[in-house]
Amino acid sequence: MNLNLFTINSYKFFLLHFYIILTLYTIMKDLFDRCKFGDLELNSRIIRTGLWESQREKTGNLTPEIYNRYENMAASGVGLIITELYSLYPRDVFSKYTNTVNYTHFARETRDLADLVHIYDVPIFAQLGFVQFNKENQQNMKVDDLSIDDLRKIQTDMIIAAQKFDLAGFDGIQIGLGNYYFLSRFINPNFNSRQDRYGGSTLNRLKLILEMIKVIKDNTRLHINCRLNAFDGTTNGMTLNETIDIAKLLEKHGVDSLQITRPRSPQYFTRENTQENPLINATEQIIKNINIPVILGGGSSGQNQINEILNSTSIDFISMQRPFVKDPSFLVDWQIEGNGESSCITCNNCYWKKTSTCHIRSCDPKLY
Repeated sequence: MNLNLFTINSYKFFLLHFYIILTLYTIMKDLFDRCKFGDLELNSRIIRTGLWESQREKTGNLTPEIYNRYENMAASGVGLIITELYSLYPRDVFSKYTNTVNYTHFARETRDLADLVHIYDVPIFAQLGFVQFNKENQQNMKVDDLSIDDLRKIQTDMIIAAQKFDLAGFDGIQIGLGNYYFLSRFINPNFNSRQDRYGGSTLNRLKLILEMIKVIKDNTRLHINCRLNAFDGTTNGMTLNETIDIAKLLEKHGVDSLQITRPRSPQYFTRENTQENPLINATEQIIKNINIPVILGGGSSGQNQINEILNSTSIDFISMQRPFVKDPSFLVDWQIEGNGESSCITCNNCYWKKTSTCHIRSCDPKLY
């Protein structure tokens, strides 16, 4: 009798132990998990974020090389594609290095691009932003010098651009409120000392963006993502606490997701920099305070590294840029190998030379 009782208890203990192990295993996150991103379904937790577009024609038209690159990315297992920057203004300092929204075949080509990546069930967002606001003979105007009419022009141009991408079949847009884009300076107290309703408090400095977000939400079906600096390191600039306040306001006014970055991100994330990524902790702090998806931007280059971040933090989505410049389809190899490492050596030539292609024939560190 005692022997039978011992056997039964041992069996129960085994089942309990097995159940615990199975439960722990099943809740482990993997970068290739199919997952929800707001209302969107993603094939993985990897978000591709672009920067420059050097393969377009001088007229602005997309080339076969661009379509091939996008198809390779979409077929690789990426979760979401965020395009290279679409510069809002043709005279912006970045417009000659990337896409614009005002060339002849824009409507047809953006529709073709969206249709192409949708074949692989991959959503696509257009990245919208600009660095300088120029008016007639006034170049690179400061935030404080813009008139109300100037602010209305920015809002109108952003809304029209969003409507164009909605008509083209894009799933969403990313509004550039981070890095060193103009709107990141507008919401920053270090650059914005306006005395009107668009300056002063955090809410006032954010009103320009909140007003246009409302119009976009009311008139399109687009998912709105904002790229936001966690901090900027400037005197009297953005702190993490204020970024959290901004994140709450953006969520409250209809923003669907965020991507967290920092100024001069590519210059900071190099192989020589072995410091712990400060964006990980900052992103976690933001996640604790809002209920929309948040993407960690920058600093990740290996499959094991990414899975470690996913399973040791509350972060669910990771953005990558330069690894896709080196090899648009590298995620295929990662799925086969199980412990893949990007062959990009973060030399930053693509960043400094403002190209969407790699300048290193072989990025294998063993060859150097």
